[in-house]
Amino acid sequence: MSRATPWIVFLAFLAVTACHREAKDPSLLTASGHVEATDVRLSTKIAGRLQSFGLHEGDAVQAGQEIARIDTTDVELAFAQARAERGQAAAELALRLAGPSREEIAQAAAQVAQARADLEGAQKDLDRMQGLLDTGSGTTKSRDDAKTRRDVAAARLRGAAEAPARLKAGSRAEEVAAARARVAASDARIAQLEQQRKDAVVVSPVAGVVTAKVAEAGELLQAGAGLCVVTELADAWLTVYVGEPDLARLRLGQTADVVTDDGQSRPGKITFIAAQAEFTPKNVQTRDERVKLVYKVKVGLDNRDGLFKPGMPAEARLRLAPAQNGKAAG
Repeated sequence: MSRATPWIVFLAFLAVTACHREAKDPSLLTASGHVEATDVRLSTKIAGRLQSFGLHEGDAVQAGQEIARIDTTDVELAFAQARAERGQAAAELALRLAGPSREEIAQAAAQVAQARADLEGAQKDLDRMQGLLDTGSGTTKSRDDAKTRRDVAAARLRGAAEAPARLKAGSRAEEVAAARARVAASDARIAQLEQQRKDAVVVSPVAGVVTAKVAEAGELLQAGAGLCVVTELADAWLTVYVGEPDLARLRLGQTADVVTDDGQSRPGKITFIAAQAEFTPKNVQTRDERVKLVYKVKVGLDNRDGLFKPGMPAEARLRLAPAQNGKAAG
């Protein structure tokens, strides 16, 4: 054996001793769990045929990026009808506000003159029929028919005489209000269709990765139908479960080291500590561990480089705060 051998043995002994002390460090808590991330389910707000949807599972998308487009043929047809109805409503309102024209007033005056002339002619016929009846040359029926024509002419004159005054007074306030309401209703319908036209273009509200695709181009979709799931990898966290003895020594905002199975490490921070205990989830390997009551803890991850993926197993190494009695819990 060479002279260097005792030193090699001594250094190896020190390394093993140091690892043993680290493993027994009462202030270091190691907890295993799985990575989770925010899933955003994108849907269509309007019904129609899916005109384009070229994304595939695994594709990266940016916030505000167009991901799909719905055919808007039906919307454009409804748009044309709404614009025509709006024009008709606006014309009616303008007519109400403008009032009668001079020609309409002149026509109403002419109708009054004609009705007065008709009444005078009917009165003369009645007088003649009454004279003939008085002399025995006429009949009662002829006189009664003439009287009926006179009464009809008198009624027509009364109706015609009211028309010029009604025209000069213009539309009533209620009629103008109704016309304005029809214009407002048409404007609201146009605005609704404009929004539907915008909603035909589906954009991603977040940056992430397409993890599920549930529709294909050409499908006829109802409003609210799902298109895909975008997982926001930047908002990822590691879910672990901690026993009650260690819970009091953890703090929100506390830093942690999160290590993957291949040894890569990233910093993390405790963002959530459950207020109520639960049984250890079923995916824990041994039955003895599953029957324990534990508390869920979420460790937020710095995942800007996309290292962590949903479902990935990882390990959180947490430094426990000192126990209140000044001694670390074993």
